[in-house]
Amino acid sequence: MNDSVGNSPMNDPLAWVNGSDAPEKSSLDLGFMALSDCASLVVAATQGFAQPYGLTLNLKRQSSWANLRDKLVSGELDAAHSLYGLIYAVHLGIGGVVPTDMAVLMGLNQNGQSINLSHELQQQGVVTPEALDRHVHQSRTKLTFAQTFPTGTHAMWLYYWLASQGIHPLQDVDSVVVPPPQMVAHLQAGRIDGFCVGEPWSASAVVQNQGFTLATSQAIWPNHPEKVLGCTQAFVDQYPNTARVLVMAILEASRFIEESNENRRSTAQLLSGRDYLDTPLNCIEPRLLGAYDDGLGNQWQDPHALRFFAGGEVNLPYLCDGMWFMTQFRRWGLLRDDPDYLGVARQVQQLALYRQAATALGITAAGQDMRSSQLIDGKVWDGSDPAGYARSFRLHALAAPANRQALR
Repeated sequence: MNDSVGNSPMNDPLAWVNGSDAPEKSSLDLGFMALSDCASLVVAATQGFAQPYGLTLNLKRQSSWANLRDKLVSGELDAAHSLYGLIYAVHLGIGGVVPTDMAVLMGLNQNGQSINLSHELQQQGVVTPEALDRHVHQSRTKLTFAQTFPTGTHAMWLYYWLASQGIHPLQDVDSVVVPPPQMVAHLQAGRIDGFCVGEPWSASAVVQNQGFTLATSQAIWPNHPEKVLGCTQAFVDQYPNTARVLVMAILEASRFIEESNENRRSTAQLLSGRDYLDTPLNCIEPRLLGAYDDGLGNQWQDPHALRFFAGGEVNLPYLCDGMWFMTQFRRWGLLRDDPDYLGVARQVQQLALYRQAATALGITAAGQDMRSSQLIDGKVWDGSDPAGYARSFRLHALAAPANRQALR
């Protein structure tokens, strides 16, 4: 990595490690999954961003999102690179888990996930959304799609995208859970026909000629929320200073990654190591730089590629971002009734803590708690009427709680 990493400008971090602002816990175990969007945690832990705040960050790679969830709830992990929907599912007690008060400290990234289809479907000419729609409705056998966790972002992007193409994700196709690093092997073995996952596994499938990228998540929702820094509310209550300086260290790492393409390249090199993604650099670096090759001969520089900072826009835990995932849980029958969308989001999203950390670093933290976005189907989401939004979709499973999946 660049030697300047550990000397990044900051507003006298020693002020945050002395006296009443000192972190109550100095050594933290942070969980992560082998995905490109864990980058800011890896950079913060290994490149000198945490030590000035009196923190030692011990990175713990997890084998599945379910394992990460269980260790986060039990306290074996202090905080983690997490799926937005995982944090909300635990908070709401979805899928048979005991409800536990959870916290989103900050957003870690936006964009950068993909839906891939198999080489076999490619050979059959199923290379467009229209062709997939025809295949699904004319074939006698159901296609099987993998996502990474029943309430996770990848399940929600997959369901939303399929529904926007007229394909009911819980009736017209089968959906299974596969940990991210195992996606390509399952595709190669013919156990699944497609998947939605984070990088580098979509790019890896293309590089290995095991399929192609049909859609990106940023095409579904430009600058959508993705991974978060999650923990239990008990951690925030017990270690408020620690939580704040942890956000500051990771914010600085996020800012560093985006300062230049050189920094993105050095980050890709770091991530490729055995302890992190353990994957060839050519599967990581291009899409981390926004350069896409879909495996069908199309190449482009994506204007909404994976981003980690964007002046802090990525990192602000907007209330409406958390609320959106709850609307989709309701839409697909994971919630039997409408929750108190705004009330739950205000409990989970640690806006005040994030703004303290951002302000201390001279990062402008937007005054709004909501934002407005238009998704692939033309619908606008702004958080103003979540219950109405959840009911507004033509394809849904509101009356079909039997379709709910167990969170294994």
